[in-house]
Order: sequence, then C-alpha cells, then structure tokens
Amino acid sequence: MSKSLKLVSLLFACSIALPVLAQDKAPAKRFGFGQPASKEQIAGWDIDVRGPDGANLPPGKGSVAAGEELYMAQCAACHGEFAEGAGRYPELIGGKGTLKSEDPRKTIDSYWPHGPGLFDYIRRAMPFGAPQSLSPDEVYSIVAWLLNQADLWPADKDMDAAALRQVKLPNRDGFIAGGDPRPDVKPDTCMTNCRKDPPKITSDLAARLGVTPTQKTGD
Repeated sequence: MSKSLKLVSLLFACSIALPVLAQDKAPAKRFGFGQPASKEQIAGWDIDVRGPDGANLPPGKGSVAAGEELYMAQCAACHGEFAEGAGRYPELIGGKGTLKSEDPRKTIDSYWPHGPGLFDYIRRAMPFGAPQSLSPDEVYSIVAWLLNQADLWPADKDMDAAALRQVKLPNRDGFIAGGDPRPDVKPDTCMTNCRKDPPKITSDLAARLGVTPTQKTGD
C-alpha cells in the first residue's frame, strides 16, 4: 500500500473515532423536554376508588330510572337487557349462591365484595370502546340500576357516594382478610438468617414405575 493510501486510511479512521471520544467526554446534559404535571393534570388520572371504604368516590348522584336508560344505551348490547350476559360477554346479575356449586357464576350478587368497586370498574373501563366517557352521575345511575336488578337497592332511592358506601354485597365476607391462611400458599416472609431443613423425598414415582430409565440400553 502506498504512503498516500495509508494516510487516507488513517485520516478516515480518526474521523470516526474522534466524535465517539468527544461524546464520551462530554458532560451529561438535560434535554429540557416537558414540564412537571399540575394538580389538575394529575387529578385527571387519579380516578381510582377504593373498594372497602369507597375512598375517592366523586360527588354526584344517580337514580335507578336514569340508570336503566343509560344501561340499555351503553351496556345492554354486551351484557343483555337484564344483565344476564349476551354472546361472549359476561353476565352481571343472577349468580347469587352459586360459588360453591358445580357451576359458580362470578356476578355482582355472587362474587363482588364491595359496591364502590363496581363504580370504580365501570368508570374506568366501561362502556367497551369508550372507557371513561361516562360522568359520575351516569355511573352512579348505572350502579343503582344494577344493584336494583340484584334486589340490593330500592327503585325509588337515589345513589351517591354516602349511599354506595353503605351497600353490603352478599359476598362481602367471602374474601379472606389479611392474606390466605392455607399452609401450601403461605408466603415466606423471612429476610435474614433463614435456614430451612432440606425437603425429604418420600417417594420417587419415576423410579417406581420405571418410566425414566437410569441408564442407556442397547450400547
């Protein structure tokens, strides 16, 4: 290779290496994009409602009559006119007393533990295709209608935050408070100096049935 070609190759290599070295040595810089979220912006996302005590339920109220109209317009196509389910979409009412049967049905009057949780889910996730499009008054009305269908709310009484907190769903006491007491699912909370006896093997099914050969055959 001639001297001129060697010089061109050296200059080309340096032109690649120098920007990399300069980038490595450059001090870190902030991009300066965006701005801190305001309280109003945060409030738009802070819409979760705590089930057991209804914390963060918004102001507003609704009625069973208004809830029926809203349900037929927004919910019946998927959940049926009487909340019995339609097509592949789940039923919402009608499974009371079935959890211990051979056909358990997880509905509002069988499985759900708290009324405020119903409000939370409907406001955040429904209607399908347009979640968070319902106002608090509309959600309270739909909740009132559903609870009325489950014989848990009178038809002539308005629903609001205070009233919803007082609703006791049939399965409210069916959930285990403070964790699962079953020994086979109990979490190991030990963090330091945790020594356990090694597990004791009482049976080797593979060896007893001979389904897993211990050595190769036919060699």
